Amino acid sequence: MEKAIKKYFPVFALPTILAFVLGFIIPFILGIYLSFCKFTTLDNAEYIGLENYKRIFGDERFIHAILFTVMFTIVSVISLNIVAFAVAKALTRGFFGTNFFRTVFFMPNVIGGVVAGYILKKLIDTILTITLESTMTFSAKYGFWALVIAIAWQQIGYLMIIYIAGIQNVPPDLIEAAKIDGASKVQTLFKVTIPMLMPSITICVFLTLTNSFKLFDQNLTLTNGDPSTKSEMLALNIFNTFYGRVGQSGVGQAKAVVFTIMVAIVALLQLSFTRRKEVQQ
Repeated sequence: MEKAIKKYFPVFALPTILAFVLGFIIPFILGIYLSFCKFTTLDNAEYIGLENYKRIFGDERFIHAILFTVMFTIVSVISLNIVAFAVAKALTRGFFGTNFFRTVFFMPNVIGGVVAGYILKKLIDTILTITLESTMTFSAKYGFWALVIAIAWQQIGYLMIIYIAGIQNVPPDLIEAAKIDGASKVQTLFKVTIPMLMPSITICVFLTLTNSFKLFDQNLTLTNGDPSTKSEMLALNIFNTFYGRVGQSGVGQAKAVVFTIMVAIVALLQLSFTRRKEVQQ
């Protein structure tokens, strides 16, 4: 069987490898080259060196988008994982209706980001209008927390499923041994349960970290960067630069390259840190 798999592996792997090269590797390399060019189409790309990169770091709007995105990511990663873990812990106690509540929490995850954005825009703007006579686009602060609520509403259910799987895989013997040794519930949680959940925590933190950095659809539908681009995140800033400013395609491409490098570095650092914690268990 193993010989057959080795023999025919290239045949089955070739379509996937070809699609990956054509759909990712080639466009990625081409994108890096275009970040050093001034262009409107691929046919008239003119190499201009580091000029595009010089311009993006002099762009106050881009710098603000970086800071806004970083703050949003920090708040989202912490809040989403804490709430998702708390919900998962509650829904592994075996009370009546557990499966129903798991389904309810997971359902928002199957709704598209744009659709979810428009739904929440109507809901949040209505609440703000009634309570504060305002809307999300009145202040970047309102837009910030609206985005946190949006990503939380859509992703907590998915993270909850991962945490539930991790909690159910914690050996009951360890919990029982902790009780026999006189450990309190809080001590058992922090000394036994959470350390055993590090693989699940690694996955969930990685997902929330990358998804928060890359958030685009909810940012577009909820605030579109208003007021005056103060709630504009990195992905939306790149989109607006590339498609909304005449002659700025090269600058937008340079921003996309910087954005990719930032996300890759942060994700790799996070994976390295949390996986070291897994090894220690």
